[in-house]
Amino acid sequence: MRPDNKPIIFNFETKLRSGKIIIYVMNGTERLLVNDVRENADSLFIRMPFFDSYFALRLVNSKYLQGDWIKNYGDHLVTMRFFAEFNNPQRFPVYRSPAFNISGRWSVHFRGASDSTESVGEFKQSGSYVTGTFLTITGDYRYLEGVVSGDTLKLSTFDGGHAYYFTSKILDSNRMTEGFYYAGAVSVETWVAEKNEQAKLPDEFSQTQLRNADKAILHFIFPDLNGHLISPQDSNLRNKVVIIQILGSWCPNCMDETRFLAPWYIQNKSRPIAVIGLAYERTTSFADTKRLLQPFISRFHVTYPILATGVSVNDSLRTEKNASRNSKDHWISNYYIYR
Repeated sequence: MRPDNKPIIFNFETKLRSGKIIIYVMNGTERLLVNDVRENADSLFIRMPFFDSYFALRLVNSKYLQGDWIKNYGDHLVTMRFFAEFNNPQRFPVYRSPAFNISGRWSVHFRGASDSTESVGEFKQSGSYVTGTFLTITGDYRYLEGVVSGDTLKLSTFDGGHAYYFTSKILDSNRMTEGFYYAGAVSVETWVAEKNEQAKLPDEFSQTQLRNADKAILHFIFPDLNGHLISPQDSNLRNKVVIIQILGSWCPNCMDETRFLAPWYIQNKSRPIAVIGLAYERTTSFADTKRLLQPFISRFHVTYPILATGVSVNDSLRTEKNASRNSKDHWISNYYIYR
């Protein structure tokens, strides 16, 4: 529950595995396994596998859980109240039959306090039940799930790091208005949408530019999580196609990308290719970066090196700045990459 009393609703399922409680967070077709669950009398502590967040909860009358969800943003913590009802599979109540079917593709315009964003909505509706997502030039909102009740759309998702709730009034089969997008504890944007099966985003390659094109060879040296310095100029990478993955353990789209890239690399590593991940965390501490990345690497069975850049994701120049650290800190950089 947000401080403005807007609830961000999601479903989860508990099971016993070898005598231990595990949880599956449910969003559309996704089932996100959470296996770090500790019981202590009437208390339950649930650490999410990514995104540096956890729940501190208390069991009430064997029917309810209540407590807090605590999210670490690196330089501060955000706490939101949490309440769960046992054996209630309903995400949103449906009070009326759906007046419209919103299945298809939509042109969407989000407006925040300081900027606006063009997006593409993709939805599938069966009866009152709706799944879908919003696509943007920087990624998507992953697995959204909800309902159409009368002329009202409600969608939500939660992955341990991101809690989103979308609502809108459906004017007719081609227009949605009075939309609100609630993210985390305080963020609010408005949105409107028009049905448009031809809606598309700008070509993603038009959104990237190579700076210092006359120095287009990548130059960087960063440590992997064991402290070994790695560079694209290393002798074992000569005559190979080197794929540079820019990621962070806080990033849900990076999670989806890694879910694809990790097994792809295992299947293709006998070819003259290599993958190097450059991690930008919410911290500049090597120890904290390692702590955050290890469960990410373990969950997706990553076998290629992921390097700690020592540059915070909050740094607006994170991918193009030249950072200089002495060898004792293990961070050395003089590089040019796509922003």
